[in-house]
Amino acid sequence: MEYRYLGRTGIRVSPLCLGCMMFGGRTPPDEVQQIIDHAIDAGVNFLDNANVYATGNAEVVTGEALKRNGHRDHIVLATKCHGNMFKEGTGNPKATALQDKLNPNRFGNSRRQIIQQCEASLKRLQTDYIDLYQIHRPHPECAIDETLRALDDLVTAGKVRYLGTSTFAAWQLVEAHWTAEKLALNRFVTEQPPYHPLDRRIERELIPMAQTFGMALIPWSPLAGGFLSGKYKRNNLGPGDARFGKGSTHPRRTMLDNDRAFDILETLEAIADAHSRPVSQVALSWCMNQPGITSPIIGPRTLNQLTDNLAALDLQLTDDDRRKIDEAAPPGTFVQPFYEAKFGPHPHRV
Repeated sequence: MEYRYLGRTGIRVSPLCLGCMMFGGRTPPDEVQQIIDHAIDAGVNFLDNANVYATGNAEVVTGEALKRNGHRDHIVLATKCHGNMFKEGTGNPKATALQDKLNPNRFGNSRRQIIQQCEASLKRLQTDYIDLYQIHRPHPECAIDETLRALDDLVTAGKVRYLGTSTFAAWQLVEAHWTAEKLALNRFVTEQPPYHPLDRRIERELIPMAQTFGMALIPWSPLAGGFLSGKYKRNNLGPGDARFGKGSTHPRRTMLDNDRAFDILETLEAIADAHSRPVSQVALSWCMNQPGITSPIIGPRTLNQLTDNLAALDLQLTDDDRRKIDEAAPPGTFVQPFYEAKFGPHPHRV
């Protein structure tokens, strides 16, 4: 395992990060334990969670798994805050309206929200500190200095080691760096953007910014929500239990109607066939070895999916392979906007 420095920090992480979004929900606790143990045995030392994953249950089962295997102190443990953790009224319009009146501060990047949610995550994870605490999404209505001051207090208190963001624009991060320097606060050292061959927009500004300021990039959804796993075929809805399968209302299901998306997928499949590998491993190898990328986040639901993902670590794509991918998906372009306001209210907020 070739470990990589986490941006300008002095700690090193594995070139793949184990995402915990499925844990405690679609993945039951016993399989979570197997997945985490197997990943650690393979050399993965970086786990990424969030308070909103399974409404806190993902943190609970992750904490329990690390307690049982005794590896907490060897793991770079990351989690996030921002999302709505008070959803009792969901599905009942009257209850939701009342909840909005009683508690309008259910999400966001305010001092109140950050400190409250950090304390809750520490309890669920059964740990005294979080290695990397991340702001899950921007909150333009909240001044960035309020967010940074709250995070800085957590670092000073020893409850958090490093700070990061997810799906922030390059200009927002530059503003945050300027504010942190001006106020002598701890700065963000990582960013999690969506990144895969279907959406390469971060190559325009975000990657150059990260390289300039020494930020680690930890892409989420390197398999495009499973689209690049090989389970979908042109004119085929895919398996019934798939994220974009029959009956799915997921906004990114439009990929199944996008001929250019399938053109890219079929290019990756041809490269995979030449290497006698699954297409998922080609997509992961491409992502983890792109300039400026530190550690893409894999999100296996099963142990078999984890085993498949980890095998990408020893796949070396050729210059010709990368040229073919660039021709099918030119650098800086996209065929599927993986994060857009048109998707409606952010699911972590409502």
